[in-house]
Amino acid sequence: MLPPSAPLVGEAAGLGTACLWVVTSLCFAAAGKRLGVSTLNLLRLLIAIVLLATTLRLTSGVWWPSPLTDQQLVLLAISGVVGLAIGDQALFTAFVDIGPRLSLLLMTTAPIIAALLGWGFLGEQLTPLTLVGIAVTVSGVAWVIAERPATGADVVRHPHHTRGVILAIIGAACQAAGLMLSKAGMGHLDPSVPRVDPLAGTLVRAVFGVAALALVIVALGKRMPRERNERIKDQRTKGLTFAFMGAVFGPYLGVWLSLVAADNLPVGVAQTLMSLTPVLILPVAAFALKERISVRAVIGAVVAVAGVALLFLEPSA
Repeated sequence: MLPPSAPLVGEAAGLGTACLWVVTSLCFAAAGKRLGVSTLNLLRLLIAIVLLATTLRLTSGVWWPSPLTDQQLVLLAISGVVGLAIGDQALFTAFVDIGPRLSLLLMTTAPIIAALLGWGFLGEQLTPLTLVGIAVTVSGVAWVIAERPATGADVVRHPHHTRGVILAIIGAACQAAGLMLSKAGMGHLDPSVPRVDPLAGTLVRAVFGVAALALVIVALGKRMPRERNERIKDQRTKGLTFAFMGAVFGPYLGVWLSLVAADNLPVGVAQTLMSLTPVLILPVAAFALKERISVRAVIGAVVAVAGVALLFLEPSA
């Protein structure tokens, strides 16, 4: 992990987060088919808590971050509930309702929401060059995701289309709000309080995210576990393996790096860099999954990378 004072640490962390989420998205896609969305959501956070607490113990000698002011604890707790429980549950449900392509397209609004929240609540100012970089990057990502596949699979309208669109927008808003609340909870809202390390902040978020997600699962009812057990009993071991791998790269390393990015950058810039996952997954889809990549996807990727280059031209202070 780069020290906070290293040049471009926030930009590197944002790109690193996007790269890690490429891996975790593939792992969770495989695990979700075998374990179910709600079970996977809860399991990934439980695994992350164990890894985060162990890492914190090894690096600082404590199992729980201290000292935390009441305000910091509340802000980090709310960010975990909003971002890791409500936001992710809404997004994964949207994947089922309207498919990943349209869901991710709607998620490209997250950097814009994050920039507005950072400006409104944290007083972050974005330069014209940074605003152009955000706009170009979001446009490139949206251009890639908006392309219809040749098979026309995503053209079919799902019975819950409206619900899926609403949930995807909620997921985008929750992701942006969770990042902003995390930054505030780490000490950026009140300069007089001690800063919270991103690792410690991630652990607090995960703990409260698990608590909220458990309540969500209870509220959803009790009919799903038996149905899943009958359908995928012989694949549970593989599902758990993929879930563990996804938890390592996602809510452990990925969310940790996302807070490093938010700690060193305006939240709008950090969210923009982290939204590059749909573009970064293109080489994986081409070489590992043997999918055909269109000219449109390549052009969109180039545009997104150009936008990122603009963000790197004006590094954080």
